[in-house]
Amino acid sequence: MITDWLSLSSFQDSSYYMNKPVTVAITGAAGNIGYAIAFRIAAGNLFGPDQPVNLHLIEIEPALPVLTGVVMELYDCAFPTLNKVVSTADPSVGFGDADYVFLIGARPRGKGMERQDLLSANGAIFKPTGKAISDNASGNVRVLVVGNPANTNALITLHNAPNLEPAQITSMMRLDHNRTISMLAEKVNAHSTDIKNVTVWGNHSITQFPDLQHCTVNGKPAFDLIDQDWYQNQFIERVQKRGAEIIEARGTSSAASAASAAIDHMRDWVFGSADDSWVSMGTYSRGQYGLSDNLMYSFPTRCGNSEYQVIKDLELNEFSQQMITLSEKELIKERDMIKDLL
Repeated sequence: MITDWLSLSSFQDSSYYMNKPVTVAITGAAGNIGYAIAFRIAAGNLFGPDQPVNLHLIEIEPALPVLTGVVMELYDCAFPTLNKVVSTADPSVGFGDADYVFLIGARPRGKGMERQDLLSANGAIFKPTGKAISDNASGNVRVLVVGNPANTNALITLHNAPNLEPAQITSMMRLDHNRTISMLAEKVNAHSTDIKNVTVWGNHSITQFPDLQHCTVNGKPAFDLIDQDWYQNQFIERVQKRGAEIIEARGTSSAASAASAAIDHMRDWVFGSADDSWVSMGTYSRGQYGLSDNLMYSFPTRCGNSEYQVIKDLELNEFSQQMITLSEKELIKERDMIKDLL
């Protein structure tokens, strides 16, 4: 035969065909962030070019017609790493055998809605979501909560997922972490890769604390390169309010950068973060740094082999401790508002 030069064994030896597909579930998949992340995962940006992926796209019933269009586009891309796509409004189907879950769909804050109303409305989403993941996903599933208020939504999810360990659920702070790096890089005329050991502590809200106390730029302490007044009175607030700044400029909230941050978070969690730095992740608090337990709080973490460890015993100056405690108080207040859901 003319095709003898390309033997069947060469296909069978390919790592692509040897790897079993992993299943990734995405809620809110027809929304802006869900749409952005689905194509990047399908293209191999998360797991690499040799890992086939099954995408389980989950939406509410009214959004299913839009989701059908998303599925069409995904298949039209003919991604080599995309094995199949399932679209559904049934959580038991969507989370079925899922290895990785991105919880993006959430109730946005409406006009005149109080914080407690927002938390309760999202509790109605994330309480049954936690149970559905617990009942249907893989036993080793890794869950990233992106939908806001992400930290407390993650806590609700965890408390309603009895088959999961706290270490299997995290909330996204990577967007804030990436923003901190990029804004500092701009200020000191450096590249983002020159910056190590940034920490964003606390809640994904305006109480978050972008901490540069242990940060280095090309091996030099960041505090040697910036003015403390600028750091405390301009930089921190700008990071905290970056989301609002983007809405003001674009007329809509962050989507591409949020999707990119979610991929960064999950990639580091699965494959490991850099040996010479750490990342910020919303993780279950067990009293580290003297903070309350039973919160989803962002700590400096190192990752490897689908596990993470909180960096211990970092020295904190008085200003840092005050900022960290401020965000803790907000998360305790949020937890108290939804205690009936835990």
